[in-house]
Parts: sequence; C-alpha cells; structure tokens
Amino acid sequence: MLKSVFLQQPPCLASSCFSRITCGSKMSTTVEPLIRNFVPIERNASISHSDGYKFSLVSYNILAQAYVKSALFPHSPSACLKWKVRSQAILTVLKNLGADFLCLQQELDEYESFYKKNLESVGYSSIYIQRSGQKRDGCGIFYKQNCADLIIQEKIDYNDLVPPLKDGTDKCEEKDGRVSGKGSDESKTDTDLENTKGGDRGDPNDPRVRMKRDCVGVMAAFKINGPSDHHLIVANTHIFWDPTWADVKLAQAKYLLSRLAQFKTTVTEIVGCVPSIIVAGDFNSVPGDQVYKYLVSGTSLGGPQEESYEDLRIPLSSVYACTRGEPHFTNCTPGFTGTLDYILFSPEKDIKPVSLLELPESESFDVSGGLPNYQHPSDHLPIGAEFEVIC
Repeated sequence: MLKSVFLQQPPCLASSCFSRITCGSKMSTTVEPLIRNFVPIERNASISHSDGYKFSLVSYNILAQAYVKSALFPHSPSACLKWKVRSQAILTVLKNLGADFLCLQQELDEYESFYKKNLESVGYSSIYIQRSGQKRDGCGIFYKQNCADLIIQEKIDYNDLVPPLKDGTDKCEEKDGRVSGKGSDESKTDTDLENTKGGDRGDPNDPRVRMKRDCVGVMAAFKINGPSDHHLIVANTHIFWDPTWADVKLAQAKYLLSRLAQFKTTVTEIVGCVPSIIVAGDFNSVPGDQVYKYLVSGTSLGGPQEESYEDLRIPLSSVYACTRGEPHFTNCTPGFTGTLDYILFSPEKDIKPVSLLELPESESFDVSGGLPNYQHPSDHLPIGAEFEVIC
C-alpha cells in the first residue's frame, strides 16, 4: 500500500466554487454531497469561437460497494458507507455534475441494478465492461444521448498480457473468485481484503501469476452532435494498484496505448477522418512515476530490455497538468493522499480544454479526516474538463 502524509496546501479560497446538494436521506440531514463547479482555465475561456461548441467529461472512481467495509474505512462514518446512503449520494453527485460523458471506473459495480437505469432516466446511454474472472466490478462510459452517437466500442482486457502455455492449460485458475498471486485486486483497500483471506496466492515471479490482474478498460468512438461532424474516441480504464509491481502497471499502460492506436486506425477508416482522443481513468500512478511519464510522453523509460510498442504510441497530455497543474490529490484516506486519476487528451488543433472541475485543497473541511464521508461518497474525487471543439 502506498504511504503518504496528508498533503499540506493552502485552504480553499473560493467558497463559491461548489454547491451542497442535500441527499434527502432520512438517516441524517448532514448527508450533503458536495458538488464543485467547472472553472474557466482562462479569463476568456467561457467565450466560444463562433463556429465552436463544447462538451464536458468527468472521470470518477466511485468505489465498488463490494469493497466498502467499516473495517477497511474505520475513519468514515459508518452510516455513509451503507449502500442505501452511498448510492443516492453518488447519484446526486453524477446528476448535478451534468457532464456529457461520465467515465466511471472499476470500481463500478451494481451497474445493471442501479447505475444503468438511474442514469438512463436523466438522458444517459452507457457501455459497461465487467472485470475478468469472477470480479463484480468494471468500467463504464455513460454519455448523453443528445450529445453524442455511439459508433463502435472495444473492450481492453489486460489479462491479454498473460503469456500462453504451450499445452494450453492455465496454472492461474482462480480460487474463491480471486486470482492466484498476491495483490490481485486494484483498490488499495484490497490489501486488507487479501490479509483477511490469507492463503497461498501463487508465485509472483511467475509471469502468468504476475500479469493476471483482471484489470479492464473500454474504448468507444462517438460522433459529437454539433455543427460539424466531429468524431471522438473516449477510453476509460483502471490500472493495477500495487506500487511495488511497477512493471505490471507499465505493461498495462503500454498495452493501453497499443490498443488505442489500433482502435484509432479502425475508427479513422470507418468515419473517414481522424478522431480526437480522450483517455480517462484511475491509473494508480502519481505524477512523475514511470506510468505517468510513459502516458504523457509516449515513450518507455525502462531501457531496451523492456518489451515496447514503439510503433503504436499516441502522444497525450494531461488536461490538468497542461493548464493549472495536476491536483494535489484525487484519492484521500488516512493511509494515502495523492493524485492517481487523470484525464488525458490528444493535443489537436481542433479540440482544447477550456474549463476544469474544481477540486478541494487539503485543508478543506470536506476532506478532513479522509474519504469516504457524507460530502464525498468515494475515497476518490471526481475530476473533469470541458472541451471546446473548434470547427
């Protein structure tokens, strides 16, 4: 598990940068999810080009309810961890953010029973990819039907990185729904889950154990409904969590860009033009580490001994880093506070970020003591950006 002291930053100066929405729970009038606003990057960013138009995207690791246990979040009020309260708080946040695209990560469970129908009721269609094996969570892209039309979609399964055996057998069969091998789930709280289950998880030096992490992602191409036929690829993913397994995380990042490059070629052939690209997700990587640098530079840092996808790289920029700087944190618990979530985009001349979703500072009341809490129903914060398409 990553360890960090709680970052010390200046207090939030703009109390008007958020709204409190009362959840309406009968349990307590203090259940008030906090929704922050999109803030223009530049003073004139709110003024569109005459032929341009905008769309917004939010990325959010909403924390699967399967991982929400009081023993794993002893700092959180027990009432706010209950699904009846959390589900309504999450729904309140998502509805009030009002983004045209919602990229919700694995940890996204309760898709069929809750998220799909409730977000359909406010105008969203959706794509959902469940994790491999017997995992209950996955990744989803929700998009407003009046904003975009879906063209094509593809699943990314990082278990494709597991090397095959010559006899076709699988030595990494799952036990009790979990992959053999330590660190098989992605949430940092899963370290505690593994400790409670115990048992032999297999040899982590065996590449078939090491690479089988059951992480997934999803890519989709859309036609944006606007004055021109602009096409957009949105990818949403969740990278393996363990900081000591940097090689696995980097391999997944490489595979992501490899698949994305192939998908871009496919989409270009279908629509007859080059689409813009936005990649969102929980990358479980802090700014400056190998995965982060690889994603924003398109190059591997590990040297010639590493397998590479040099012919398939896509240049990407972090929307926060290239404007105001990365947030001080997107994940906030007493055990770890840091930035793990990013929105990356292809810096093309026909698309640019014009506003960002405001995030709290470390001394803000709503993150004091760590997440989840009544103001934030996940241990992660939503991040977001508004993009302008320039015709």
